[in-house]
Amino acid sequence: MRTEADVIVVGAGPGGAAAARYLAVEGFDVIALEKSHYPREKVCGDGLTPRAVKELQLIGLETPRDEGWIPNRGLRMVGGGHRLEFPWHDLESFPDYGLSLPRAQFDHRLAQHARAAGADVREGWHVDSLIVRDGDGEFVVDKDTAERAAAVRPGGEARVVGVIARETDEKGRKVGDPVEHRAPLIISADGVSARLALGLGIERKVNRPMGVAVRTYIETPRHEEEWMEGHLEIWSGERGSSNLLPGYGWIFPLGDGTANVGLGTLSAKGTPSGLDHRALMRDWLDHSAADWELGEQVGQIKGAAIPMAFNRQPHYVPGMMLVGDSGGMVNPFNGEGIAYAMQAARRATEAAVAARAAGNDDRAYQAALASYARMMKDDLGGYYSLGRVFATLIEHPTVMSICVKYGLPRPLVMEFVSRLLADVYEPRGGNWSDKLLSALVRIAPAA
Repeated sequence: MRTEADVIVVGAGPGGAAAARYLAVEGFDVIALEKSHYPREKVCGDGLTPRAVKELQLIGLETPRDEGWIPNRGLRMVGGGHRLEFPWHDLESFPDYGLSLPRAQFDHRLAQHARAAGADVREGWHVDSLIVRDGDGEFVVDKDTAERAAAVRPGGEARVVGVIARETDEKGRKVGDPVEHRAPLIISADGVSARLALGLGIERKVNRPMGVAVRTYIETPRHEEEWMEGHLEIWSGERGSSNLLPGYGWIFPLGDGTANVGLGTLSAKGTPSGLDHRALMRDWLDHSAADWELGEQVGQIKGAAIPMAFNRQPHYVPGMMLVGDSGGMVNPFNGEGIAYAMQAARRATEAAVAARAAGNDDRAYQAALASYARMMKDDLGGYYSLGRVFATLIEHPTVMSICVKYGLPRPLVMEFVSRLLADVYEPRGGNWSDKLLSALVRIAPAA
């Protein structure tokens, strides 16, 4: 079995599979190691905003309705006694529709798309550890070499040169012997666990927001609705302003007789809330979703943490890039991660192409790869900084209550807010709300 390549991608979710596809198209020899076997479930709302749809267009993945892709016209917001619909905007930079597709299908199709371009996507391979080279030779990253591994930082001599992986069976149990896989560049797209980054001592930033989400699938006669629905009032205990939580519930129709139904809450500083999210979701559905005529639940309620606003950095260390959830690339305004993981995959490929052009000039090679982290900061840093302010504000129940009660019924305010929350606006030109949002993003520090 071939174990050397130009790039090894760890994890083949949206970020990893997109990276494998882009790199293969550019002529790189790519091996992607996915620990699970497709199709496999992921905790996600299964809804794609126009920003994510644009990423699918850029990567060339077709989305026909007869293959399960369900288009939607926009977002319906419910809260404070109001029920308002906000169509996706008609912009030059983004399509005017969103999509829905269960993640079990989405990730599989994206992986197949990568394979079609020539990427070697291998299912059932669990990456246990990194291989690092420094001035004293090579070593495997583990608890005994943690101090040496922490020296893998921009500008240093130490660099990542490979990974050690083992095969797994259909139940995820490790069954194979350790196998070394080597490449000049490793892309860590291993999700919220970020095990590879943690092995190098790249810890989560404690001043960045974290979300917690739970979701399940429930039968509904309204499964072909054209709107993604968000409920802005999630209560802990009795209903009252002091018990209003920062977060929202959602119902996203899937066109197959079911809807993805879920709930997420936000912690501005990433501290555990101690909330029973499954109980919160059941209470919210009992009080707020009668008109959906929800029927039988299909599958379990599953939950996951959501890393936001670049909560793990640096995004590049010599020999390795962080893509997607491993680098905290989730929108703190709405919890969307797929669009940004795929955007990061594009940027990672651009940096890899530039590094290849540097040839044998190691300084230029490293500088080109390091440009990936700068590009991500330039693209998203200001917007994510605004999101951190937003998270801090809505964590106060009174602020959240005022926003829901008095903001929703004001169309002028909500035109701006809807673009802000979805991150779908015209970056150059556009109307007054586009220009205001662009200005705010530019002046916000890209931390």
